[in-house]
Amino acid sequence: KVREVFDFGDRLLFVASDRISAFDVIMPDGIPDKGHVLTQLSLFWFEFLKKIVPTHFLTTDLGDLGKKHPELNGRSMFVRKTKPLPIECVVRGYLAGSGWKEYQKNKSVCGIRLGDGLKESSELPSPIFTPATKAETGHDENISFEKAAKVAGRQKAERARDLSIAIYSAARDYARARGIIIADTKFEFGELSDGSIILIDEVLTPDSSRFWPASEYQPGQGQASFDKQFLRDYLETLSWNKQPPGPRLPPEIVQKTREKYLDAYRKIVGKSLA
Repeated sequence: KVREVFDFGDRLLFVASDRISAFDVIMPDGIPDKGHVLTQLSLFWFEFLKKIVPTHFLTTDLGDLGKKHPELNGRSMFVRKTKPLPIECVVRGYLAGSGWKEYQKNKSVCGIRLGDGLKESSELPSPIFTPATKAETGHDENISFEKAAKVAGRQKAERARDLSIAIYSAARDYARARGIIIADTKFEFGELSDGSIILIDEVLTPDSSRFWPASEYQPGQGQASFDKQFLRDYLETLSWNKQPPGPRLPPEIVQKTREKYLDAYRKIVGKSLA
């Protein structure tokens, strides 16, 4: 929805745009610098995580293409081609969003039973893997691990689950030390021709994760965020049916959302976006 992918034969070019989506609808107004934040933050995490899992990243050097189209620089990367696994790999360390809604109904998330007494935004005893389907249209749907194993193959699903938990745990500890709680996040994995599984797509960005300021964390309620939850909260105040076209965004909402993306980058990477 917010990225362009170009096929260069032996590799792909990923270009992150400034478009923003909410409730699966692309808004008519973009968020300046968003594409740069998503790309540069993913590059940071790819380097950070390389001891845990290989990634699809090849280079940000666009060569003549970058000279001809300077607008691509900083928001683009060449990546390896893979066969993407047909599941979204979601890890939750805290109870929020659809996980919180499901817990309220039956004290479980994606078939994983959780204890009584948890509140909205509670930290879970340990991170849980809660896969989802990849919807071509409409919303992704949470599924049990057993269903994920049927969709992707048990061995691949188990590998994706183990990698997801390991990646999330390492990133959570790093971010927490820098004042950000990663409440949950979504990973995507691809299969190479030799059968090995690598990390693909963007990773641990404000678009694929729930980032909360640790200094303001209080269980029992929704949290302030560094991600596009701010935009979702604004849209919830409108009488909009969550169907295309999306509503125009006021300049102050665009600016505030941009600041949140830039702030998340600054806190995690330790410097401002160049």
